[in-house]
Amino acid sequence: MKLESKIPEGAIGDKWTKHKFNVKLVNPANKRKYDVIVVGTGLAGASAAASLGELGYNVKAFCFQDSPRRAHSIAAQGGINAAKNYQNDGDSVFRLFYDTVKGGDYRAREANVHRLAEVSVNIIDQCVAQGVPFAREYGGLLANRSFGGAQVSRTFYAKGQTGQQLLLGAYSALSRQIKNGKVEMHNRTEMLDLVMVDGKARGIITRDLITGKIERHSAHAVVLATGGYGNVFFLSTNAMGSNATAAWRAHKKGALMANPCYTQIHPTCIPVSGDHQSKLTLMSESLRNDGRVWVPKDAAKAKGLSAKDAANIPDSERDYYLERRYPAFGNLVPRDVASRNAKMVCDEGRGVGTTGLAVFLDFSDAIKRDGKKVVEAKYGNLFDMYKQITGDNPYEMPMMIYPAVHYTMGGLWVDYNLMTNVDGCYAIGEANFSDHGANRLGASALMQGLADGYFVLPYTIGDYLAKMPYERVSTDHAAFEEAEKAVKDKINTLLNIKGSQTVDDFHKKLGKIMWEYCGMARNEAGLKKAKGMIRELREEFWEDVNVLGSNEELNMSLEKANRVADFLELGELMVDDALNRDESCGGHFREEHQTEEGEAKRNDEKFAYVGAWEFQGVEKDEVLHKEELVFENVKLTQRSYK
Repeated sequence: MKLESKIPEGAIGDKWTKHKFNVKLVNPANKRKYDVIVVGTGLAGASAAASLGELGYNVKAFCFQDSPRRAHSIAAQGGINAAKNYQNDGDSVFRLFYDTVKGGDYRAREANVHRLAEVSVNIIDQCVAQGVPFAREYGGLLANRSFGGAQVSRTFYAKGQTGQQLLLGAYSALSRQIKNGKVEMHNRTEMLDLVMVDGKARGIITRDLITGKIERHSAHAVVLATGGYGNVFFLSTNAMGSNATAAWRAHKKGALMANPCYTQIHPTCIPVSGDHQSKLTLMSESLRNDGRVWVPKDAAKAKGLSAKDAANIPDSERDYYLERRYPAFGNLVPRDVASRNAKMVCDEGRGVGTTGLAVFLDFSDAIKRDGKKVVEAKYGNLFDMYKQITGDNPYEMPMMIYPAVHYTMGGLWVDYNLMTNVDGCYAIGEANFSDHGANRLGASALMQGLADGYFVLPYTIGDYLAKMPYERVSTDHAAFEEAEKAVKDKINTLLNIKGSQTVDDFHKKLGKIMWEYCGMARNEAGLKKAKGMIRELREEFWEDVNVLGSNEELNMSLEKANRVADFLELGELMVDDALNRDESCGGHFREEHQTEEGEAKRNDEKFAYVGAWEFQGVEKDEVLHKEELVFENVKLTQRSYK
């Protein structure tokens, strides 16, 4: 299979403009003849559904939450990047493009990243017009702050709740189209399969999460905006409902899964406190603007050190290790770099707290310099959240933080038009692989989700639909019958196992395997061991899982079972991808490949490609397809943030 990326010819700055002119258009009067399904209503899905409805298409939107407002996008805290250069500090579209390619450790497509940087400036205008309450300077102009991997201030924010405010903007646009009758909204409904007719995606099979009813939905195109797969690790900053099922079921119908081993470990999260936890809590990267990361220089003084006692450690005995190792970027190095360094000092025995798996994020210098009121204005809600969870007051003592799974750069393979290799099946936002390479820079997830939904997909989907006949495929078609039967059979199988272990028992076991062997650091022996362990665990799951209740009711045990069954297959592919990629790059850190200073060491000669995997069947190894990455505008170099 040859992967056609469909990247336009020409100079990097002209590609998107020329492409928009060259794509085929659908006459406004004909748009109402086409139906589009959008699965997921976070930032990418809500903005796409609203935009497609505004254009005149008939849209069916689906979310498993009780409202689109509860999508996981709401949890994003710190901000959204855009190359506005309001600070006049040297930013530009090209600099945002360069920082993103470098931040991703040169494993992303140049054309896609440059387009993202271009449309970033439009996103801010769109959101301001919707009434998103971005922070403003004293004079009324929009404010900016810095994020990791950049030496300019380009991040727009709404205190520590940027995702929530942006989602409310997208939701208001979506609600308008629902009222106008252009978007048909299906809440509490989960996609369980993709329906293929004559080699094209023509619909989905869903389950009503309240009644258990299995339903068929037909359309001319299907858009997956279902987020990432970080919950394969069980403990992550993702909402507990976040899952990979829609994307994975599309993968099993032929859509390639690209770079699944690229997972982001966020450096500033509240540390694990015990086995009772079901998720972890993010502390925004924006805190690293003013917070200083440190551990004691002496391992003996670090052991069991609490936040309350941190003040007893004089400055001369503290190791501000990010500032020491990376003087140019200091505490604002990219996430993969900050996370690996936190792990390194903890591995040296200098981690703090009862577990030894934490470092300090200290605001005492910022409070002395700027005053408590200034710090409170920037981070007040984040400080309050931290205090409510831990009982410690960050105004009086440092926060304790440790890395946790946060985001997945891998996802369904898409071309420049955001279409998978399956005709008519699109993937946008975190569900695709396209823009972040091996490491996403902070504040770029919101940027990509809204870029795809508001400004890219509405153009590119028309190019496909313009070639499609108007006729609808009936849900009585044999392909729908077959897909529905497969879904029902799988549900019945899960319900009839009646084993002795809960779904969460298996999910926790899988999470521990993934974190131990395919987490912040990986090696060949560990990955091979993990592959065998996952296969054994999957076999045990299908023999001994206990799914309570029936299908014809609200059944969260069944919901989880469906999702964990997919995680058990996806986890093995992540391990296979990590084994195949015999180099270190970004968030994929193979211990065999590091510089003398412990940084990720790439192998551009052998691995400057996108690894896209084709499903062959459960218990069968997948087939790897390669899309070679060509760099014409950015020179491939060893990343340095010193």
